[in-house]
Amino acid sequence: MQRLIDDGHAVLVDERTLDEWLADSGECVVLLAGDPVRFPESLDVAVVLPELARLAAGRFGRALRAAVPTRESEDAIARRFGSQRWPALLWLRDGGYVTTLAGMMDWDDYVANVGYALAQPITRAPSVGIPLNAAGASAGCH
Repeated sequence: MQRLIDDGHAVLVDERTLDEWLADSGECVVLLAGDPVRFPESLDVAVVLPELARLAAGRFGRALRAAVPTRESEDAIARRFGSQRWPALLWLRDGGYVTTLAGMMDWDDYVANVGYALAQPITRAPSVGIPLNAAGASAGCH
């Protein structure tokens, strides 16, 4: 993660600085990596992220800015945007939520998902943390 920042491919954000970073507008991706010991594919996604930025610029003509949250802020940022899987790339535009690309993917799947994300409008982020009962289900444990 530090290499992404050191090489200029991403900036470090936290809960307080995220909105300021997003205020610059445009296509943005926030890498929610989690603990790389628990989620080893996080390191693979971190390696792919600069390639996704090149893909967005080259094939789709859109600049893509990237951020890495501090470990202390990751959970709060994940909750804010409804992300429940690690690693995940939160795709944001002009400060609003677009989609989440979860887990490590094959390159062709990344290409398709980047094209999809660029074509989607800003929408409301999914909700997290409030389970809903299915119609007709009892309130007791199953």
